[in-house]
Amino acid sequence: MRERERSLPAAFSLLKSEFNDFLFATIGEEENHASLTVLSALSRQGIDPWRQAARLSRLPREMATQSLTSIIEALPSAGRPKSDSRLIAARLIALLPRGGTRKTTLSLTNAYRRYPRICQILVLLICAGLVAVSLFLISGRS
Repeated sequence: MRERERSLPAAFSLLKSEFNDFLFATIGEEENHASLTVLSALSRQGIDPWRQAARLSRLPREMATQSLTSIIEALPSAGRPKSDSRLIAARLIALLPRGGTRKTTLSLTNAYRRYPRICQILVLLICAGLVAVSLFLISGRS
């Protein structure tokens, strides 16, 4: 496994995202007949998939389609005519949420940064619960 694959940023730990329909949509087939998703295509070009999806969702549809078309055209075609790139991009852009997007919480680290006091209280409650269960179990053995 390459170093780059082992140390993915926290953004890749999403369980659910408003962009999943877009990111996991198929652009087409690769030469080995595997499906190429938007997520893979963006990642291969060094573009953060979730940031790009958020950026495209805020753009007018035509501008978003043009932007995604240029990204698709930069990919190895695997037998796909360049003229199909715009149609593919338009189909994919239709999968994005429209009208600006809410900021997606990406990880527990972001949650802690945003709500540090609540997270501290939750950790203390969990620890207190573990101590209480331990004391109960110990007192039951005596």
